[in-house]
Amino acid sequence: MDNTKRYERLRERYMNGDLDRRKFLGLIGAAGLAYGLHTPFARYAHAAVEEVRFDGWGGVVSEAFREYAFEPYTKETGINVVDGTFGGADEYLARVKASQPGEYNIAHLSGVFDYARYHNLGLSSTLNEDNIPNLQYVIPKLVDVFRGVTDGKLSCVPYDYGTTGLAYNRKHISDEEMKEKGARILIDEKLKGKIGGWSDWRTRIWYASLQTDQDPNNATDMDAVWEAIRTHRDLALKYWGSGAELMSLLAEEEIYVTEGWSGRIYALQEQGHDIGYMDPPNGFGWQECLFVIKGSPMEACEELLNFMLAPETSIAVAEGQNYPPALDPTKVDLGAKIPTLPAFDPTGKLAGLTFANPDYWNSHEQEWSKTFGRIQKGY
Repeated sequence: MDNTKRYERLRERYMNGDLDRRKFLGLIGAAGLAYGLHTPFARYAHAAVEEVRFDGWGGVVSEAFREYAFEPYTKETGINVVDGTFGGADEYLARVKASQPGEYNIAHLSGVFDYARYHNLGLSSTLNEDNIPNLQYVIPKLVDVFRGVTDGKLSCVPYDYGTTGLAYNRKHISDEEMKEKGARILIDEKLKGKIGGWSDWRTRIWYASLQTDQDPNNATDMDAVWEAIRTHRDLALKYWGSGAELMSLLAEEEIYVTEGWSGRIYALQEQGHDIGYMDPPNGFGWQECLFVIKGSPMEACEELLNFMLAPETSIAVAEGQNYPPALDPTKVDLGAKIPTLPAFDPTGKLAGLTFANPDYWNSHEQEWSKTFGRIQKGY
């Protein structure tokens, strides 16, 4: 009882502002370890973490996270957010698989198929949703697809969504030509040397499926798909590997057309570049999540996720990175800018977006990624 009273006194001092969070958690943690106690406040011993690592896509996206989420979170909690970046999902997954438990904590993953990949590799965690009350503001459809992968539980929270559509320089390609040619503009002989593309096997197969009039989630003629990918490779100036490189290639007019991420293209438009953007029929819709990797300090991660889902934080990040937030527009007033972003759905139902089927894509990953790798090298 004496020790319990000690915890209560410490907590009272913390709540009164006499102790900052870091010192409070440190005292609780030290006492808990010293006495091996199980008190109503023992959970704070495990919460005494100094930092959480977050890895994302870099560029304007990471800048928005840093300015509007990480720095305010650190100021409020005293927990530092180590901000790492990656250029591609496969590259980052390789890092995580080679790491020690707890080395990587939260990842900004793209697509339900990546979520399923991590879960199938035993890298998922289980969030205590009671610690994330702001999850109530998220579009239900975005949450439910993740629950379906992990038996009703969550290892992530949805955070934003967008499309990988067609970006084109209006000085050289008209809106009318884009509407006429759609995805086939990427294999147009007259644009040889002025075409770009992302070096991601899924995106290449998705667009090759469109170019051969097939369902991207159920292509039946893969020979035609591979041939379209080879044609694109031979006509392209280069594959780009990051959002920053995508923006640079278009801004410097090294390329006139490529598929591109909707938020990055909006950023170019904001900068004054005459870049058009369109989503062809069955264009690539995606959602991104904040995934907590197994072995992470869960309560600190949950606190950060809840902070990031707070409407004021989520809206500020969305406006900074130019992707609609996962917040339900029927529950939250998203302001003036977000409704103007590409892919934004005012209904919150997202019925107009085509998402990748995780079972279909993950079942072919090993074979297709290797085949694309050979094509990328010129075979």
